[in-house]
Formats: sequence, C-alpha cells, structure tokens
Amino acid sequence: MAARTLVLGGARSGKSAHAEGLIARADPVTYVATARRDPDDAEWAERIAAHVARRPAHWRTAEAPAPEQLPAVLTGADPAESVLVDDIATWLTGLLDDTGAWDRDPAALQRTREHRERLAEATRRCGSRLVLVSAEVGLGIVPSTRSGRLFRDELGALNAQLAEECDEVVLLVAGVALQLR
Repeated sequence: MAARTLVLGGARSGKSAHAEGLIARADPVTYVATARRDPDDAEWAERIAAHVARRPAHWRTAEAPAPEQLPAVLTGADPAESVLVDDIATWLTGLLDDTGAWDRDPAALQRTREHRERLAEATRRCGSRLVLVSAEVGLGIVPSTRSGRLFRDELGALNAQLAEECDEVVLLVAGVALQLR
C-alpha cells in the first residue's frame, strides 16, 4: 500500500468515495474536512452532510482547520492512524480568502505560495498513511474571470507539488480510476 496517495478528479467524478475506499474501513482514520460551513448555504450543507453520512462513525473528523494549520495536522498525525484530507481545492479557496490573494496582490500571492510549500513539505514528512483528494480543474475551459483563472492556476501548481511528494497518483474520470503513478 502506498504511503501517500493523491486522488484527483473533476466534479462528481467519484474522487472522495474512491479515496475513502483506499483506507480500510476498520482502521483508525482522521478525516480532515477542509470545507468551511456557511449557515446561509443550504445546498453546501447538504453536500457536507452527504460526505459525513458516508464515513464510518469511528473515523475522527477534524473540521475545517485553518489553512495554516493543515501542515501541522499532517506532521503531527499518529503513525498508527490513516489521514484522509478532503479536499485540497477547498483548502486552497480558504487560503486565498485568508491571504487576500484574489486580487493578485503580489505579497498575498507570496504568502499563498509559502503556505503551499509548507503543505507540500508536510505531505513529505507525514508519518501516517495519507490520502489527499483534490479537484483537477486544468482540463476544462479557461475561466472568464481573473479569480477563476487564479484559482485554476494556483490549484494546478499545488496539485503538481503534491503529486511530486506522493507515491501514488490516481485520476478519477466518470467514476473510473486511472492510475497515473
């Protein structure tokens, strides 16, 4: 079994369910849910609830740690536990929010990239079985907005960094897992 796996996929590709299936359901697992809850968004709450309902009750959940906390979660994980992070794209969204990088301020973008570096380093140093889930957004159209292009570019760069640190990389397309590494 690979020590570090990156599971990529598009919207509704089955990437989260596939990632969950990579970890033995009886094993102790820390599930790091990166999505921030929004009390004014019922549809988002339904999506989160569907993910929660699918997880075994004994899995421990770390709800939306601040972006700067995720590397410490990975490096501080118990080696006897598996860690599943779902997902990197929502982590990056929170990071771009927190650093104020959406307007492409050079200092904010530098802070964002420093956090990306810390996450890649923590992925390398994580002593637990680690499964990372991330969206693959680079296969579609070029976004028409500056923020959309920024997100696509930053996520593509982050996915590439994380893939370098992972033993296994899987791409989900229409529910089919393609082994990239």
